[in-house]
Amino acid sequence: MRPWILAETNFAHTRQSNYEVAVLPLGAIEPHNLHLPYGTDLFESEIVGEKLCEAAYQRGAQVVLLPTIPYGTETNMRALPLALNLNPSTLNRVVTDLVESLVGSGIRKILLLNSHGGNEMKPLLRELAGKTSAHLFLCNWYQAFSDEYGKIFEHREDHAGEMETSLALAYFPHLVARTEEGELAADEGVVRTTRFRAVNEGWVSISRDWHLLTTNTGAGNPHAATAEKGQRLMQILIERIASFLVDLSAARLDEQFPFA
Repeated sequence: MRPWILAETNFAHTRQSNYEVAVLPLGAIEPHNLHLPYGTDLFESEIVGEKLCEAAYQRGAQVVLLPTIPYGTETNMRALPLALNLNPSTLNRVVTDLVESLVGSGIRKILLLNSHGGNEMKPLLRELAGKTSAHLFLCNWYQAFSDEYGKIFEHREDHAGEMETSLALAYFPHLVARTEEGELAADEGVVRTTRFRAVNEGWVSISRDWHLLTTNTGAGNPHAATAEKGQRLMQILIERIASFLVDLSAARLDEQFPFA
């Protein structure tokens, strides 16, 4: 039994544990180019969550990792087979119900650990502010190392590129498809631009239809990926997010929380 993972614990353990922080991972089920599994975001959520909570627990944090929500918002992949969608309102309702369960168990510090860009959870934090006694924090872990990204990876990515493929090679390599020659069974992850400069340069946004944006659902070149790069990335996540969990666990809940 790993006591920082709720699904592995038992009532004899939980009834005498004083958990301060719950970590709720959010994933998705969707295609990831031709070489990564549909469950890439799910597996990333589970693995990143386990590594972070283990490191925090070993440093004294009273933290518990909840089972990952496997489904996410896939409205921009509706034309692709088996991209399993939860509308934002549905996903928000699920998370809200789980927050209420945690509060009922005495846990009021909650981290949403998100692995899927389509899960836009910040509006829910705003909506629940003042409606719950819980304090919600959001971490899109793939944004937590932007200052170090270029030191590890050659190619920027949006989906199923070098970064995600490196994590897969490091932590679930048996699910990464290869050709008979041993190369990644993936295309180059080239994406199309729109007809509008404002959208292409990012100062006007849209919900991108993935079947029009990409050739085989990949957005980012994965071919420079290595397991070593995935391991380097994980160490940065542990150093940064696990340290936050330790601080969050130790922080006193008072009228000024979370401010100094």
